[in-house]
This record gives sequence, C-alpha cells and structure tokens, in this order.
Amino acid sequence: MQGEMEDKCGIVGIHCTDDSKNVASFVYYCLYALQHRGQESAGIATFNKEKGLNYYCGMGLITDVFKDYEIQNLQGNMAIGHVRYSTTGQSRLENSQPFVTDFDDGFIAMAHNGDIVNSSELRDELIDEGYEFKSDTDSEVICYMLKREHYDNNKNILDSIESVSQKLVGSYALTILVNGELYGVRDPMGIKPLAVAKKGDDFILASETVAFDVINAKYVRDIEPGEIVFFENDEINSHMLESAGKCKLSHCMFEYVYFARPDSTIDGINVYQTRMNIGRQLHELYPIDADVVIPVPDSSIPAAIGYSRASGIPYGEGLIKNRYVGRTFIMPTQEERELAVRLKLNPIKEAIKGKKIILIDDSIVRGTTSKQLLDLVKEAEPEEIHFLVGCPPVVAPCYYGVAMATKKELIAANYSIEEIQEQLDIDTLGYITLESLVKAIGMPKENLCLGCLNEEYPTELPDDIEAETYYKP
Repeated sequence: MQGEMEDKCGIVGIHCTDDSKNVASFVYYCLYALQHRGQESAGIATFNKEKGLNYYCGMGLITDVFKDYEIQNLQGNMAIGHVRYSTTGQSRLENSQPFVTDFDDGFIAMAHNGDIVNSSELRDELIDEGYEFKSDTDSEVICYMLKREHYDNNKNILDSIESVSQKLVGSYALTILVNGELYGVRDPMGIKPLAVAKKGDDFILASETVAFDVINAKYVRDIEPGEIVFFENDEINSHMLESAGKCKLSHCMFEYVYFARPDSTIDGINVYQTRMNIGRQLHELYPIDADVVIPVPDSSIPAAIGYSRASGIPYGEGLIKNRYVGRTFIMPTQEERELAVRLKLNPIKEAIKGKKIILIDDSIVRGTTSKQLLDLVKEAEPEEIHFLVGCPPVVAPCYYGVAMATKKELIAANYSIEEIQEQLDIDTLGYITLESLVKAIGMPKENLCLGCLNEEYPTELPDDIEAETYYKP
C-alpha cells in the first residue's frame, strides 16, 4: 500500500573521458527520474583533474537540495549521485549520500542502495580499530572497510572490493568514485538492480533504465549479480567477484510490484508488462461481476488495466491523486492523519456512487492506510467494494533495503484474510497468490527474494536482528 513502505535509494554514476566536460547536470536529471526511490535526501559528487573532488548533499527532494545551489559548481567529468530513503540510519544530513572520505592520497565517494544485515557487527570491529563514524549508515561501514583493506593489506580497489564483499551479508548496489575512476558493484544475489548505458562516449550507471531514457542514453545491459564494472579504453570492463555464481539469485520481487517505475526494465523484465500480468492473474483468481475497475494511483494503474482487459469490465478513474503533495510527515493526531490521506487522494463520487467497484492496490502492509482509503471510498457510496491486491500477504519484515513495519505491525502476520476483510468491512478481499505473482513476473521462483512473503530469506540473519531498528522515520 502506498505510503506504508519505501525503498532505500536510487544511485547513478557517469564516466566521461572528456576532461573539459561537466556531467553534474546529467546526474541531476537521472536522479530526478529516480526520485520515487527516495525523497529524504539527495547528493552529487564529481571529480575534475584540476579541481579534484566536488560534492554537495542536502535534505529533501532533488529540486529542494539544489534549489539555491548552482549545479555548475560541481565541476567534473566523473560523477556519482544518490537519492535516499532511510532504512539503516536516521533521516538527517549526516546520513545523506554520496558518502565521501580520504583514500590513498585522494578520496573515495560512494553511493549505496541496499542494506547490510551484519553492519552493526562490522561497525563495532571498525570502531575497535580506531575508525570514527560521522553517520549511522551501513554505507559508511562499507567505505571504511574498503579503506582498511587498501591500507592494511596494500590491495588495489578491485581486490579491496573483493575482500570486503566476502564479509558483507545483505544487499548492495554501489557506485564508487575513487580518485577519478568510476566503479559499479552489484551483490552476488542481485537483490537490488543496477544497469549500464552509453551516451556517445560516456557510460552511465543507474538503479533503473528510466534514468537512461531521460538523458537519451542507450541501455546496454544489466550489471550481473556479483559483478564489478569499470571503464577503460571506451569499453565496459568486468570483474566477477569470487562469490558470483555461488549464491542463490534473489531479485527483489517488490521492484516489479511497487518500487520501480513502470517504464523501467529490470533484469530483462519490463515492469509495466509485469503489472499488467498481475492484473490478468487477479482476474483468473477473482472473476468478479462488477461495473468498473478502479486503481489506487499510481503504481496500481497497469494492474487495473490488465484486470479490465482480461475481464471486459470498463477501466475507470475513481480516485484522483494530488501529485503536488510531496512527502507528508507523521501527523500528531488522528484527525491530521486522516487529512493527509484526503490530501493525497480524492474520490470521484460520480464514478463510484451506486456501482459495484473492483478496487486494485499493489500491496497491504500495516493495513492502516488501506482502512483510511476504503473509508474514503465508502463516502462515495458504492454498492459493492471488491478490494484486490497485487502482492501476496506480507507476513515478515524485509532486511535488505525496504523500509517496512516490524512483524507485530504487519496486519497479515497477525490476522487471517477473513479477519482483515472483516476489519476493512468490504465485500471481497482478494490477494494474488505467490504462484500467480511468480507467473506474472516471469522469472523462476528460485531467482526471486520472497522473504517478506514466506520468511525464506536468502541470507543468514543475526540472532538479534528483530531488536535492531531498520526503519527510523
């Protein structure tokens, strides 16, 4: 359900061999296209041989951060960028990225999407060795581990990344800028997406292909799980981690259900088509007689179209989204929380009143937002409400970079579908099945991370992981 969970980040990297060219504006536009992946902070780091490192980070949307900061100040032909939503680490300026520190008489800057589940243990080791942390993110942990491998063991950056990867448990897609060289890294399980494109002689790395589209770059390929890419002689160079091919592939299913923009393609699978397939699968499971199919905008629109086409029931807009609201913070009173929902969505009473409606949403997590949404819909006086959900019941937390509720807050972990339907007071509550979701995505089940749906996680988890805070608003 929109508003109940967020992905961690969006990352970008640009490699350009023309020393006279400044690429910060291209990073800005790529991050703008990835804004849906994080709205808490944004930042860009650039490198120029004469000017060295330039970077700027701030809190808020990309347009807020750079509103009063001239992007031209970030001179450089190499750059990385980041938009953030906190999962590990609080929402504060010190945790904004790219994270930058000294490295080998120069610097290292890194942008990270994912979550390292053993970061607390690794952090304690580094503190014992004298490293001082200025943030509470796992991204800083990775940066200092790279420094340690380089200084203590005299390893180059590729060997340092290899050594660090053997100690990391969790998900990570990284763009790393080391003294003017750009590297992209994807964890061996491929949990988080990362792809590469080319524009003229320039190479671009990004979390989603939609970032390439906005600057008219040509998608080349996805970074393979366990692959490090870097750029020399106008070519993509590849180094596979020792663990590549030895880990179970675990692509995050939520990228297809909710997180990614529908105009992105991830690991060869188009997100829009997947969501259309989800709608078709929902119709196979729940062939309901109704007057209109209505999506909860925006991520559920393709699924609603898919259901409509499969069923022959007209598609209609019954909820209008205010796209200028931006983020709404936690409201202190129930009345204000309800106001926030009304501010984001408003029902079209003429499209709903007296009708049997099929309302389609991407997921239900806590259930509180769904309850408020349905109360809003009921005010428009439909004859029947059939609420269909494009994700199976979420019964467990995610530990790999999705800001999600604890198990005691997950409604499907504590109530049966029948009990949830009764709480929501609707005619039908229908979740897509796990098998149907896998079919809609079109990827083998064993290649997907489904831990939040079946508690079968792709990595070992620390014994005290439930006691750790993974979501700090």
